[in-house]
Amino acid sequence: METTVELTRFKVAPEQVSAMLTARPAMVADFESDRVGFLGARLIRLPNDEWLDVVEWRSAEDYAASRAKGPNLPGLAAFFATKE
Repeated sequence: METTVELTRFKVAPEQVSAMLTARPAMVADFESDRVGFLGARLIRLPNDEWLDVVEWRSAEDYAASRAKGPNLPGLAAFFATKE
């Protein structure tokens, strides 16, 4: 089975880290309930207020469909709102 891996590197201001981590479970739950082909996600903390989100998709088409939806649910919107 061929999968697609989405890598997103982003910054979060130090005062937003707690909010971002609090919002993360709802974001993942929204992906699980609303995104066909979502296989899982891992969040990695990097130096200098940066993070790496590693998201696995069943296919490139599933990834593209997810991107087209954008932050359409509250958990997704809350998570994305914490990024710089």
